[in-house]
Amino acid sequence: MHQMAVEYPQRGQVCLVDIGEPPPLQPTQILMRTHYTGVTNGTERHALLGEHGFTRYPSRHGYQHVGRVEAVGQAVKGFQPGDWVFYGQYVGHRGWNVVDVAFADVYSNSSHLCLRLPEGMDYRLCALFGVAGVAMRAVRRFRVKPAQKVWVAGVGVIGQFAAQAARAFGADVTVSDLQQHRLDVAKTCGSHRCINVGEQGVESLQDHAPYDCIIDCSGAPDLLKQVHEMHLLARGGVIGLVAVRSQTEFPWAMLHATEASIEVSCHFSLDDLRVLLHFVRQGIIRIEPVVSHVASIEQAPVLYEVLRDRPGDLLGVIFDWGCCSRNS
Repeated sequence: MHQMAVEYPQRGQVCLVDIGEPPPLQPTQILMRTHYTGVTNGTERHALLGEHGFTRYPSRHGYQHVGRVEAVGQAVKGFQPGDWVFYGQYVGHRGWNVVDVAFADVYSNSSHLCLRLPEGMDYRLCALFGVAGVAMRAVRRFRVKPAQKVWVAGVGVIGQFAAQAARAFGADVTVSDLQQHRLDVAKTCGSHRCINVGEQGVESLQDHAPYDCIIDCSGAPDLLKQVHEMHLLARGGVIGLVAVRSQTEFPWAMLHATEASIEVSCHFSLDDLRVLLHFVRQGIIRIEPVVSHVASIEQAPVLYEVLRDRPGDLLGVIFDWGCCSRNS
């Protein structure tokens, strides 16, 4: 079993460290051997750069793990050795996890967040269930409905899955970004309208306005001002902020005139993962087109340099622990 973890020793740096052998299991715990982990691009980059309150080093970050159950405690129900599972707690990339599965509230993001995966799936792709789960929870919390007009601003990894989830719930989906290759992926995954605001201008968003739901996955500082000045928000609509912001300012008149709302969504629950799994198995939400890199965990330091310096070069990044030559 691999005994490594990804660690940020100081701002802007990443290394691999030894975490030793797992401890003996308590009655309600399971031991999971990691096979794949997924990078959480936005959160991990903020932590790497010391942004938005991430100031403690050394530290470990990430919440997307896929592996097999190696052993279970005597009181565990619902899991058994050999099960493939996705595990979504924020513990960073590591070769093994000991998970207490006693708290199983399916609607709480504080539950064990350990989901059994059915046979026949591409388990490697399930390493992006965390970011896809964040997107699914956001679309559900923002009350996206059939025939609504939804605009997703920014189609990085979470934006890609937010657009797919909104379409899965029957919305007419417009996406925008500055990078054409990300828009091409969104088009492949079913977005109805893909706007390169660098080439077409933000004014092109007015052609399909007003939007019943605006999902911000970009963090653009002037987005709320643009929504107000360009009359992009429908009456009674929702602005959903998913991208992390330190502070948010908005024109009072934007909500006063429309009786709309601003909401924030950043987590996911077992129930969100259940709904996501349903759509993935139906082929309605697609993960593979969103994957830009699959690499051995030993290549993590190199890929984090790309995330730090050229984040636009990456979409979904998956680390394969089976390719690792150390600590087996």
